[in-house]
Amino acid sequence: MQKFARVTGVAAVLNKDNIDTDAIIPVSWMRSPDSDLGRGLFGNWRYDANGNEVSDFVLNWPNRRNSRFIVAGANFGCGSSREAAVWALARFGVRCVIAPSFSDIFLENSFKNGLLPVTLPAPDVKWLVDSLSVSMDSVLTVDLEKCIVEVPGSRSISFSLPPTRRIALLERLDEISTTLRQVADVDAYQRRDEAERPWIHLRRERE
Repeated sequence: MQKFARVTGVAAVLNKDNIDTDAIIPVSWMRSPDSDLGRGLFGNWRYDANGNEVSDFVLNWPNRRNSRFIVAGANFGCGSSREAAVWALARFGVRCVIAPSFSDIFLENSFKNGLLPVTLPAPDVKWLVDSLSVSMDSVLTVDLEKCIVEVPGSRSISFSLPPTRRIALLERLDEISTTLRQVADVDAYQRRDEAERPWIHLRRERE
């Protein structure tokens, strides 16, 4: 997965609650292992029945085609547990989704795949939506080292993240790499356990 430290880029606003995983990556874009999930992102919203782009959908706007952020409503990523929803966002180029709340499974899938989900209070998300909606360039900066969302020339909004999640994204650590960082602690525990309960380890050696 990609390292996330400080990212600046264009933000697209999807001011809807309950955007589910079927909307994020429709099943029709998952029928082949060769499917371009990035092209299929929000496929039923980006394209009409003939496969032509819907001009008024935000990711089809000339100045939003390279969006690195999605600002959305509450309960983002609800519905099915399909991990491909996160893959589609990442392959399109989205590095971070900002919303008042996320589905638990989508949240977990995001962290595992290097996509940063930023949870902000609803009033702060509304302020972002309003600010970005009147901006021509709609540029944001998300700084994971400082845990802030910045609107250039305006204000910064702080967010929180579990320390282990933050470190994993900053240092590009998957679950195995995160566990291996604790090897010294694991070895120390095993040595203590062997001293305190030697009969357990003798039985394991016999097996």
